[in-house]
Amino acid sequence: MARLLETRRAAPVAAVLAAAVLAAGCGQEGIELAESDPGYEAAVLFNENCGMCHTLDVAASEGSSTDANDAERVDGPNFNQRREDVQAVLYAIRNGGFSGAIMPENILTGGDAQRVAEFLARYAGQDTPSGSGGG
Repeated sequence: MARLLETRRAAPVAAVLAAAVLAAGCGQEGIELAESDPGYEAAVLFNENCGMCHTLDVAASEGSSTDANDAERVDGPNFNQRREDVQAVLYAIRNGGFSGAIMPENILTGGDAQRVAEFLARYAGQDTPSGSGGG
């Protein structure tokens, strides 16, 4: 009987551990840049720090809704469809977006903020009519 209870308790713990291991590896899965690409590190930073609220295919993030009926308050801009420049991105990172209502201030700092700003300026807007980003 004790062994049966031990097995029943171990199964949920194993499931949680397996989910944690899978989640830990998901941050980089699907990023469209090679690990040797100079922008790869910035893509990972974007995915891990911005991807829960913003969409950008090259960084494997799907955080913003494309359907107004299921949009949430925390949905940030879809950067596949919106171009950005380095200075605007740095402003948003430092000040919590442009409204200051939802995005945390200084979500990235220093070199990480600069790398993500340059990355976003290069890749944002890929789905716009001209098909090229803002940088």
